[in-house]
Amino acid sequence: MNGYDAIAQMLKQEGFEWLACFPSNPLIEAVAKVGIRPIVFRQERGGIMAADGYARIMASEGKYGLFACQGGPGVENAFGGFAQAWADGVPIIFFPDGPGNDKADIKPYFSAPTNFQHITKWAVSVTSGDRIPALMRRAMTALKNGRPGPVLMEMHRDAMQQDVPNLDGFSVTKQYRSTPPVSDIQDAAKRLVEAKKPVIWAGQGVLYSGATAELKELAELTQIPVMTTMPGKSAIDERHPLALGAANRTAPKSVWTWLKESDVLFAIGSSLTKTNYGIDLPAGKTIIHSSNNVEDIAKEYPTEIGLVGDARETLRMLIDAVRDLVGDSRSGDTSVQEAVAQVRKEWMEEWQPMLNSNMNPINPYRLVNEINKTVDHEKTIMTHDAGHPRDQIMPFYTATVPHSYIGWGKTTHLGYGIGLMIGAKMAHPEKFCVNFMGDAAFGMAGLDIETSVRSGNPITTIVLDNGTMGGYDRNLPTAMEQYGAGNMTGNYAMIAEGLGATGITVDKPEGIAPAIQQAQRLNSEGKSALIDVKTQQEMKFSVYAD
Repeated sequence: MNGYDAIAQMLKQEGFEWLACFPSNPLIEAVAKVGIRPIVFRQERGGIMAADGYARIMASEGKYGLFACQGGPGVENAFGGFAQAWADGVPIIFFPDGPGNDKADIKPYFSAPTNFQHITKWAVSVTSGDRIPALMRRAMTALKNGRPGPVLMEMHRDAMQQDVPNLDGFSVTKQYRSTPPVSDIQDAAKRLVEAKKPVIWAGQGVLYSGATAELKELAELTQIPVMTTMPGKSAIDERHPLALGAANRTAPKSVWTWLKESDVLFAIGSSLTKTNYGIDLPAGKTIIHSSNNVEDIAKEYPTEIGLVGDARETLRMLIDAVRDLVGDSRSGDTSVQEAVAQVRKEWMEEWQPMLNSNMNPINPYRLVNEINKTVDHEKTIMTHDAGHPRDQIMPFYTATVPHSYIGWGKTTHLGYGIGLMIGAKMAHPEKFCVNFMGDAAFGMAGLDIETSVRSGNPITTIVLDNGTMGGYDRNLPTAMEQYGAGNMTGNYAMIAEGLGATGITVDKPEGIAPAIQQAQRLNSEGKSALIDVKTQQEMKFSVYAD
């Protein structure tokens, strides 16, 4: 067999079921021959985004994203998508086409390993066919272990045409879970039970590790409330009395309150990376930090106790250590739950006028509220897009079961939500998969609605159609006033119809719920839907920083 067929055989052994791709790469035909379904997107980034969404949901079950594209412009166009996956720690394996060993060092050839080395965990070129089995073993081991992230294996054409007589250098790889030392676990448990007002900060690593049950058990055992990072949203059911909410740069008031007033913060499954799209931790706290990546510990904040290891294994050990210290004596104390409920009540009372606004054009918070009241949260996967739609939906949309919300964005590429939801639909065809985006974001990725139609992955896109890019009139007043620099127009429902989906226009608040119900019916019938909601620009956000 040649190199492409060999890689296809190994991907099949590793359990890959589909390949996101665009537009041409010999691996596409090779994987099709072994029963791996190729899905061609409308641009490279769309395919990467779908592989990303699938991986975020399925990595805890040992399934990962897979993407291939042509060399040259294909690899160049792929850079942004993988930069996002790298920042958010998403396990995707990338197979770009390479021009051949004879051209690899001739300018202006764009070397994938050279240029992607800073946004991948591992990046190499296949320079000879006999190396392929060993390289695949190393690639898959990197993909499955340590901090999640993309890996890259460039396929030079001359090397890939060589005969690969057998796959003896390859075997299906394993995931290895490490644990912190028992003494560090005991120190952390002691700090938590002695704290006056502790808080748990849960990240995406809890979801990747499949540790949501352990997180809930620790919170209930200690009566410590839980806030999540944006990628960690849905690591705890946000209806739980100890759930504070998720921390984007906007967040429920309870998140801001416990961040400010807590004395000990236990971060689990989070890198604690500072980002423009999150909340920095206030100074003066005792930080206990658990991550499977040792480079995260004390990276951004002074850390008193570092716990390097898998989130689920670490939580199990910590639960046992806390029980050794205090048993179940705190589980019946409801005082913290009552305090959380009081802050939440105050917050919701403040926001009721906007959540129930009858203004027209429609207030975005009324839109979020109607979505919240209409969907079945356990059977829905929701995501935001970049910008104001993210800042508006994140605090108020209720995530329930694990992966019912995909939070993303240490760096924020407009248009990411459509691809994410196609990948989510691949992971859970039975779920109602919805992306919530602005009109500018639609312009970056809207054509991949046709991919959802063609591939049989019906999703719903909700577009906040306010005719402008949120905040530009504040940030660029002259450019906006004199030139309308951030304004844009379009009939997005009509565009969706042209792409094979059903377009629905909503211009009154009372039309929101029926439109969502119609979209649910359409999706269940195998049809994608786009809801074009005529909204106003809203500049109030759930921010309670001092």
